[in-house]
Amino acid sequence: MAKCDICGKSVHFGNNVSHSNRKSNTTWNSNVKKVKCKVNGGAKRIHVCTRCLRSGIVERA
Repeated sequence: MAKCDICGKSVHFGNNVSHSNRKSNTTWNSNVKKVKCKVNGGAKRIHVCTRCLRSGIVERA
């Protein structure tokens, strides 16, 4: 999953670079939690990244 429903942050792609400078593909997943939040007056479970949780963009139910 690894996609925030609030800000849209998702997986990032790049290279692992070894000491001998060989490169292989890698992915970095976002730190996404499934939390119960207030949405339109009701409680709903959504996927939220930890940055959105920490900054107070969403309010937990």
